Amino acid sequence: MKIKAIYLIGLIGILILANVQKSQSEEQRISIRTQYQVQASVLSDSLDATTSLVLAPGFTTVKENCLRCHSPKLITAKRASREGWLTTIHWMQQTQGLGDLGSAEPIILDYLAKHYAPNQSGRRPALQNIEWYKLEK
Repeated sequence: MKIKAIYLIGLIGILILANVQKSQSEEQRISIRTQYQVQASVLSDSLDATTSLVLAPGFTTVKENCLRCHSPKLITAKRASREGWLTTIHWMQQTQGLGDLGSAEPIILDYLAKHYAPNQSGRRPALQNIEWYKLEK
């Protein structure tokens, strides 16, 4: 009789521990799932679904003026400063038949300079004028 009682108490203890571990891992799964949903929401809310360009003031103007001729990938790959984008626009006006953008030009430049400026390199500049020494054996 005592053995059955001990066995029953042990079985109940194991079931309780298993249930606690299951609920903890379920809570962890919910937390992880929530984090991914928030990240996906931020991503989908900040990029246009069809062009993958940043949804921000000026996006519509860029879409209407630039994407008539260009793939959005050209914008995301080019990256330039405001002056660089202005030079590109002037080059297209002089050689490619782009008309005057009028009041849209500063809007386009603001958008491109803010969201598609050159990335800061994560690498340090190359070392120059270094005097190397020989390691002694």
